[in-house]
Amino acid sequence: MTIRLKHIFPAAILASTLILSGCSVLGNSGKTGSTSTSRSKKKTVDPLDREQLLIDKSAKTYSPEELSRGVVKGDWAIETVNGRPAKGETPPYLKFVPDESRVYGSNGCNVINAAYEYSPADSTLSFSAMASTMKECYEYDDVAMDINQALGNTKYYRWRLEGSQYFLYFFDRYHNELLSLMHQNFDFLNGTWQVMAIDEEAIDNPDMKLVIDVNEGYVHGNTGCNILNGKLEIDMDSPNSISFSGFALTRMACPEGSMETPFIVALEAASYARPISPEKVLMLDDQHRVVLELARTSDK
Repeated sequence: MTIRLKHIFPAAILASTLILSGCSVLGNSGKTGSTSTSRSKKKTVDPLDREQLLIDKSAKTYSPEELSRGVVKGDWAIETVNGRPAKGETPPYLKFVPDESRVYGSNGCNVINAAYEYSPADSTLSFSAMASTMKECYEYDDVAMDINQALGNTKYYRWRLEGSQYFLYFFDRYHNELLSLMHQNFDFLNGTWQVMAIDEEAIDNPDMKLVIDVNEGYVHGNTGCNILNGKLEIDMDSPNSISFSGFALTRMACPEGSMETPFIVALEAASYARPISPEKVLMLDDQHRVVLELARTSDK
């Protein structure tokens, strides 16, 4: 099947284009983004039950200096549109890439991208040269269209830091809230990690390591016996929500007492990654029990 990409031009044709093309288009003015991949299923996904989304690039953590300058960048889950939960067949999200002055993402059905431009001096934000794939949206056409229209009508933005989590809000020219978004950042996971404990049992095996590449959504390492490779996936709903999948291992026979099986089970159970310090990360299951303790190492 051929996927068509439709370009949308300024506001005069926005309304008619939305009517003609259903959920396949966006709306008017603005500039920033990078590509992301989403897996399309005919399953409802809302902010409390999001499908996992493979992210090909990660955003850097926001520094106080960047916050003071009103920088807009990185991966954001769309939580609400026009005050309602943002439901979709896939997780609605936006990825801002300042180096390209473009934004990429999904409206819960179709892949979208646009140029964006913002000014911290007056908190203005706008989107232009918007485009979308044109896949059938089934019963969530209205949500996808609402997101498209909200982006087209965005005029202002505002930050909020709640605890350790960043939220971003888009407003129209009358300062009515259009979208609320939650920041996702997994940069702290990049690097090589020594496995220090599995299910709170200390591990004394210097060969048991993980190398995590958030940018590529990829993990490889050593179980202390076999080489492993797999995928890292992140959940666009809740902070630091992750999963590992698609493991492939070499088939060397492991000695008695090997912790290879508990290690793989712990990786498969991991649902959250919590940085304790720049040098230490905990992996927790969906009940928030610690299943892995990792320490950063310069070893490969």
